[in-house]
Amino acid sequence: MRFRHPDGSTVHLAYCTNVHPAETLDGVLAQLRDHCEPVRRRLGRDRLGIGLWLARDAAHALVTDPSALRGLRTELEHRGLEVVTLNGFPYEGFGAEEVKYRVYQPDWADPERLAHTTDLARVLAQLLPDDVTEGSISTLPLAWRTAYDQERATAAHTALTTLAERLDALNELTGRSLRIGLEPEPGCTVETTRDALVPLTAIGHDRIGICVDTCHLATSFEDPHTALDALAQARVPIVKSQLSAALHAEHPHLPEVRAALAAFDEPRFLHQTRTLTAAGLRGTDDLGEALAGDALPDASPWRAHFHVPLHAAPAAPLTSTLPVLRAALARLVGGPHPLTHHLEVETYTWQALPPELRPRARAQLVDGIAAELTLARDLLTDLGLKELP
Repeated sequence: MRFRHPDGSTVHLAYCTNVHPAETLDGVLAQLRDHCEPVRRRLGRDRLGIGLWLARDAAHALVTDPSALRGLRTELEHRGLEVVTLNGFPYEGFGAEEVKYRVYQPDWADPERLAHTTDLARVLAQLLPDDVTEGSISTLPLAWRTAYDQERATAAHTALTTLAERLDALNELTGRSLRIGLEPEPGCTVETTRDALVPLTAIGHDRIGICVDTCHLATSFEDPHTALDALAQARVPIVKSQLSAALHAEHPHLPEVRAALAAFDEPRFLHQTRTLTAAGLRGTDDLGEALAGDALPDASPWRAHFHVPLHAAPAAPLTSTLPVLRAALARLVGGPHPLTHHLEVETYTWQALPPELRPRARAQLVDGIAAELTLARDLLTDLGLKELP
């Protein structure tokens, strides 16, 4: 979906396909047919943007077989789909029964991460629509915080500098300008937007910026205006923003609130949980750990890294951090000029919701994704952007 900003530039809105577990090229082609095109039709649109997730095997197959890459582009065009952004965070296994800490491997100190992201960039340069010259890729925020020492930090920074040089060369070769955005996430070396300032300033290349995920922003209790103003002041490019909402519990000390939270404690994904105390931010690596005894202070609200569907906040006594998303979006694209032109709805947790909230059929998932995109579209038009055909 495309929107015209009042300054005349185009803002792209997509939904991220990491909600679908396909990890092979055949699986990717099937998800375009079974999910992405039906979402487009459900919205009544001739064209729909998707934030494509390509696991290692699918990306490698595309970059080593030009005919397969041409075939994917043809299939996208045939189904009324377009790609301007990729999700390069998960490497593989994102559809496994248990993902948890595995999603942070390999990290940016490992050569496999540089090789995979280079493959993604080469693929994206060929998938961009003919009238689009700028693409974006979101990626792991360096590493999970443990086992990350100065030696690994140096290796990670060197890898990102090498990637920036490769993107420069790709731009000269194809005329396509691609940028990478580190995506701050609770528990990682770069947990907040503030944490991103030091490594991004040290790397000092305009092809390496930040991806602002509004669920992660909210989970870490960051104020959207303060965070985004600091990025602008430091001249850190906001490569893209993922529109998502976290789980919010206003009164976590109450037994009924803890019972409601326990329904979201599931075995597949890590749900880092945070609370803001007078002494600063406190947290646990997972929701179950927070619910166990007194692992986390409960005198103040809790927020958990659980991507809640944008249009469907949990039932009381829980809610979502949709207000944080609204505030961030107003700052990102509501001003005289957009701070980013790539927006992506990223709710990958539909099948991790409590059983009674999960879609029971493919059509229900299509309806849910379409409803999220409709809400995002309405937020954009309320900010003065005009939806384009």
